[in-house]
Amino acid sequence: MLKNLLVHIPTERLIRPVVDGAISLAVTRAAHLDAVSVGYETANVGLAIDGGAAVAAVFEIERERALARANAALAVFEAEARNAGISYGLQPLAYLPAEAAATVGASARLYDLTIVLQPEPDRDTFDNTMPQEILFQSGGPVLFIPYTHKGPFEPRRIGIAWDGGRLAARALRDAAPFLARAQAITIISINEAQAPADPSAAALTAHLARHGLTARIERMTADHADIQPTILSIAADSGLDLIVMGGYGHSRFQERILGGVTRGMLQSMTVPTLMSH
Repeated sequence: MLKNLLVHIPTERLIRPVVDGAISLAVTRAAHLDAVSVGYETANVGLAIDGGAAVAAVFEIERERALARANAALAVFEAEARNAGISYGLQPLAYLPAEAAATVGASARLYDLTIVLQPEPDRDTFDNTMPQEILFQSGGPVLFIPYTHKGPFEPRRIGIAWDGGRLAARALRDAAPFLARAQAITIISINEAQAPADPSAAALTAHLARHGLTARIERMTADHADIQPTILSIAADSGLDLIVMGGYGHSRFQERILGGVTRGMLQSMTVPTLMSH
């Protein structure tokens, strides 16, 4: 059940795709939608200023400017949310990037789903890092909306990237509210003949059938570097509106290290993608 949603609204990137996607989902699910936006503070403000009072004043000005950026982004969201008639809340924040990631990641733990904008590799902003941090820190499903997405989010045809692993199973369970309303479900199984999934794609089909859901299996073979492009190729051929997959990665010395397929999907996403870590 999707009744309590969170959307991250960037302050330094185009926001229309994630605003439209999140609000349309809240409308179709009659869900409450909270929007959080962070104006990022600069860590080196005041380093060249003598005197504690002067430094404090400069930091306060920087914080006010950061909050103003967050409120400006939320104003766009609020206008659309009010027009849509949904229940919503606003959370403007001003933090250093690391503090912002910890705060938003923790906040997301009490929501059924968090909606974020796909990172843009060519943009140098922490707004690109925040979605990945939410994936790692929230403990719940994260819906990535492509930055090329236009219009409402209507997941009628859903693809499940299935390798039988724990994270794929977690994503499957997290996607249950979407699968229950799907018109068509495609199980995407890559290299099953070489490395059989356990449980298999066929076992997943039987599992879904017990829930009254019919799925077909699309089996493909690909080199490891081509797995992510193969998933997107199947998505295009099948006309998918949503991809469900595990968000693979780990932390090494406080650095987030994404798995190759996950990293490739975040870089080249063409379809809204639900990930669970």
